[in-house]
Amino acid sequence: MSSEHDIWQPQEPGKAWKGAGLYHITLTIPSREPLLGSLVIPENDPAQARVDYSDLGRAVLDYQIANAAYYPEIQILHYCLMPDHLHAVWYVRKAMPRGIESAVRGFWQGVKKACRAYSYLSSIKPESDSGEGKKLYEIAEHLRGQIPDAAYAALPPVFTEMPFIRPMGQRRQLPTTIRYIDMNPQRLATKRLKPGFFRVQEDIEIAGRKYRGIGNAALLQATKYAPVHVRRTMIDEAMHGDNTRLRNYMNGCVLAARQGAVMVSPFISDKEKEVMVVLLAEEHPIIYIADNGFRDYYKPSDGLFDSVAAGRVLILSPWKYDPSKRHVTRAECVAMNQMAEEICALSSLNPESDSGEQKKTQNGTIDSGEPKKTYSDILNSGGGGNLAFYSLTPESDSGITPIK
Repeated sequence: MSSEHDIWQPQEPGKAWKGAGLYHITLTIPSREPLLGSLVIPENDPAQARVDYSDLGRAVLDYQIANAAYYPEIQILHYCLMPDHLHAVWYVRKAMPRGIESAVRGFWQGVKKACRAYSYLSSIKPESDSGEGKKLYEIAEHLRGQIPDAAYAALPPVFTEMPFIRPMGQRRQLPTTIRYIDMNPQRLATKRLKPGFFRVQEDIEIAGRKYRGIGNAALLQATKYAPVHVRRTMIDEAMHGDNTRLRNYMNGCVLAARQGAVMVSPFISDKEKEVMVVLLAEEHPIIYIADNGFRDYYKPSDGLFDSVAAGRVLILSPWKYDPSKRHVTRAECVAMNQMAEEICALSSLNPESDSGEQKKTQNGTIDSGEPKKTYSDILNSGGGGNLAFYSLTPESDSGITPIK
């Protein structure tokens, strides 16, 4: 009978788990030198991108296989080798006496041996036949006994930082993680073909605040903006059985985007995220306010990446990157919603925007002073299309297919 530790259980970040579990392992060259392979983009099509492995890259994979053979509890489920890092999913099938960290450390030590062998071979004369006919893995395993200890210790290990271990909290994370890993070559190819949208832009000043940004800064020259801010009162009403105001507001955000507004929000709440999903699916432009800055080599999440590459998204943050940040505070939520309002006020400042005094409606959108169109007017004129979040009123159901 299997013990408790042989049964897969949710993992706790930061805990040296010894039982069965799934782990996302990331091994990175800190200097980001492309020593593990080269990116190839056939026909300049990111969807066809692949990485051709170098000798060092193949040695890293050899050590991963050897490590799994040494630890029979580990199964390598999936991996992707990039020019400067490796992603892998390891499945620990049963309890390990010293936990996953010990196995990862053993893999790291082996990889560093391969790197020292690579450094050694790179330093000797090209005409030397020391490595001819041998895999780098085989050379690495015997190099230490062939040169003085001091000389061996002086060889650069390249991977100076231990691999990062990310435990998966639930089984359902596996397909998402594998997709993320598989998309790495395509994302890198997209960034290389369209570097402007993925380069951090400094000192973007709006209403006296300075931001850093990634994406299409030209969205700040739009002539029409609207915020996405689902109020707590709407949520409370929906929880008590009346979701009319919430549903109408969410539909109103999508209709505003269909009429040409750039939607602006930190997209914090679940309902705001639902709106963002529809906006991205319908390929509307958005300005996303992030609660943390941009780390080195930052790339947007899966949901935003393609839209950033297409120039439909600008991500802004007034903060520096904090690697320890895990949760957004209420004060930060209030501040980010205020930032969204400040950006929406650009509508009255940008050229070609509607002139005259503007005032905000109760739901936070801009009232230009023109006769207000009802949702029925928009739908009947053909400007609304299918509603995103069910019908706005029971009588408007006819002929409308909601997007769920």
